[in-house]
Amino acid sequence: MSVADLTLAGKTALVTGGSRGIGRAICLRLASRGASVAVNYVRNDAAAQEVVTEIQEMGASAVALQGDVAVPAQAEDVVRRAIEALGRLDILVNNAGVIRDTLLVRMSDDDWDTVIETNLRGAFVCTRAALRPMLRQRFGRIVNVSSVSGVMGNAGQANYSAAKAGLIGLTKAAAREAASRNVTVNAVAPGFISTELTAGLPEKVKEQIRAQVPQARFGTPDEVAAAVVFLVDEGSAYITGHVLVVDGGLAM
Repeated sequence: MSVADLTLAGKTALVTGGSRGIGRAICLRLASRGASVAVNYVRNDAAAQEVVTEIQEMGASAVALQGDVAVPAQAEDVVRRAIEALGRLDILVNNAGVIRDTLLVRMSDDDWDTVIETNLRGAFVCTRAALRPMLRQRFGRIVNVSSVSGVMGNAGQANYSAAKAGLIGLTKAAAREAASRNVTVNAVAPGFISTELTAGLPEKVKEQIRAQVPQARFGTPDEVAAAVVFLVDEGSAYITGHVLVVDGGLAM
């Protein structure tokens, strides 16, 4: 790794849901560019500590922060502790998310509320808490991890699609409010990505999914992470309120 690659040296980042999958890849990508990273998780302490160790082995700083962003008080506390641990907060990636898939006519109130509370309200609370210091310091980069389900909808995911579409609206509104203080707010919208969630799908289902994707393959968590890092890097300072779709052409 050359000094030229460390474009985020001196910057600090908080990634919610950072212990596995796309969140883990984002944490590692940010660290590889020199950022100090707070890895938020809910239950899997061992996985979060593994990410912290990997980051430290790169020569970057990291800390694991337990907290459920679905609970507003905990979400605010995670942001506060990230600032305490890292000294400031330059980058927030709202990645934490859950699924409760079922057809709309079978969806319970709890199925709906659980997904909205984590995927949308959690991002709102973390963004609100992070914006205050970012606006004061006149610098910040916020990236919300949405989904193509929020762009085009997906059968069996009314709750998830609604939450991810809501994230896009939140992104655009926050971008307008924060732009004058050098704070950008963008979103990435991944398509079908190879994670623990997709690994358990039957092979026949995977084949049906691949048939819908022009590139005829699943994406990787690192490809999503690369998009996130692009949006927080200084070269993207004039991009805000944008939704970067990372889906192999699925939604076009």
